[in-house]
Amino acid sequence: MNLPNSITISRIATIPLLIWILSPAFPANHATHGLLGGEQEILASAVFIVASITDGLDGYLARRRRQITTLGMLLDPLADKLMVTAAYILLVAYNPRIVPPWIAVIIIGREFLVSGLRSIAASEGFTIEASDVGKLKTVIQIVSVVAAILAHRWNYWNWGGFIVAVHMIALWAIYWMTIVSIISATDYFVGFWKKIDHASERARTRRSSVLSRRKARRAQEERSSHIV
Repeated sequence: MNLPNSITISRIATIPLLIWILSPAFPANHATHGLLGGEQEILASAVFIVASITDGLDGYLARRRRQITTLGMLLDPLADKLMVTAAYILLVAYNPRIVPPWIAVIIIGREFLVSGLRSIAASEGFTIEASDVGKLKTVIQIVSVVAAILAHRWNYWNWGGFIVAVHMIALWAIYWMTIVSIISATDYFVGFWKKIDHASERARTRRSSVLSRRKARRAQEERSSHIV
């Protein structure tokens, strides 16, 4: 197995690790200093950030090393969807005051919609490229998940008189994530519709061309038979 695929699989492996860290079974919950010190939130945030970094790293290495494989093309989007789905489902249970269920449904639903559109596009012989809105969505997604995890323990941080409103950042990031997810899904759908419309037009043109050639061939054969 090549390096890019190994990195992708390691990203999938972080999902049960993240679930365990944010679960009541995590050892820090039973320590006298654990949850009060925020070790659980810091560790979960670090795991998610590292997993998010590998999201771009595996694709970059696959292109640079020319190691794009069928397995990689299958695992990479699967790992992305699993990470997003697991993160927001966990946050609904872990910090419901920041991530209510309806927001998780919209964000996860967007991921499935885009996957479906890409599958149909692939079957029709074209691709839908990631837009700038989609890339912005990825950045806000990382910020929103990490901020929502940290906001479970802290409302704000005070660093030498500099106040970081953790709870407010988490709220803004989650709602911006929801808005950008809707915009991104709309953008993907519009791009898909344009391309599928063009693909359908090309298919109709090809069918018309084939029918025209068949009619011309039949007419020629009939003329030939009359001459004989």
